[in-house]
Amino acid sequence: MVSKDGSGDYTSIQEAINNSKSFPYERVIVNIKNGVYKEKVHVYSWNTKVSFLGESKEQTIITYNDYFDKINLGRNSTFHSSTVLVEGNDFIAKNLTIQNTAGEVGQAVALSVNATRALFENCAFLGYQDTVYTAGEGFKQYFKNCYIEGSTDFIFGEATVLFEDCTIHSKANSYITAASTPENQKFGYVFKNCKLTADENVTDVYLGRPWRIYAKTVFINCEMGTHIKPDGWHNWGKKDAEESSFYGEYNSIGDGSNPTKRVLWSHQLKKSKAKKYTAKNILVGKKNRDSNPIWYNN
Repeated sequence: MVSKDGSGDYTSIQEAINNSKSFPYERVIVNIKNGVYKEKVHVYSWNTKVSFLGESKEQTIITYNDYFDKINLGRNSTFHSSTVLVEGNDFIAKNLTIQNTAGEVGQAVALSVNATRALFENCAFLGYQDTVYTAGEGFKQYFKNCYIEGSTDFIFGEATVLFEDCTIHSKANSYITAASTPENQKFGYVFKNCKLTADENVTDVYLGRPWRIYAKTVFINCEMGTHIKPDGWHNWGKKDAEESSFYGEYNSIGDGSNPTKRVLWSHQLKKSKAKKYTAKNILVGKKNRDSNPIWYNN
């Protein structure tokens, strides 16, 4: 138990992690009481099977304010700016908020996930540019019933990620996703049954642009507000990405759904194609079709 008032076993989340078993056989449950935890949290690669269970999404808050220029560690400073960095596989987080409060100062990550079989349920991720970084070639991650807000490229990375029943909120006229899907990876970002919203003054937002040229991003059964640009997608000045990337939609609804006005190199999926975007296909794959992993059924 972690509690700011001293009534738990620890007063900081990192202290609890530092005292957890490495490579445990059984899941390590870290219960986090309501409070504002101003700290950088690192779940190391040897801290596998860890669960962060917050008391409530609204009042269990992990926060910090690092950003690119503040870190000042060279051209890759972005990746050192995260409030929470998860490197231990089989990680679960529920009922909490992770935020980067640096503001509009450039790259400032709230959550970095460089782990596979990571589940985030009923959580909020708050920031501006680069709010959520999903790392790891071939890694699988799942965001269920979460709220994610940001300005530019605020969901970015190379992992295979399913976002289901999430609210994706834009705070600036910019880009939602910047996938860097590896060439031979079947799935990149998949948004299912999500709602795309924006601040009142935000009117021109792209669904995504390719951080790397094989980027894959698909929206299925999503409600899109008026802030989504009719053309939908941007090539980031990479003409070859128009051939090598895969940007698609199926059954988009709302004022921001404009299937006839999308860029010609994007795809409006047929029902038969959209049916392949199931949680099991995305997160498990054919080789382990009969498995029932805790990370998307818990």
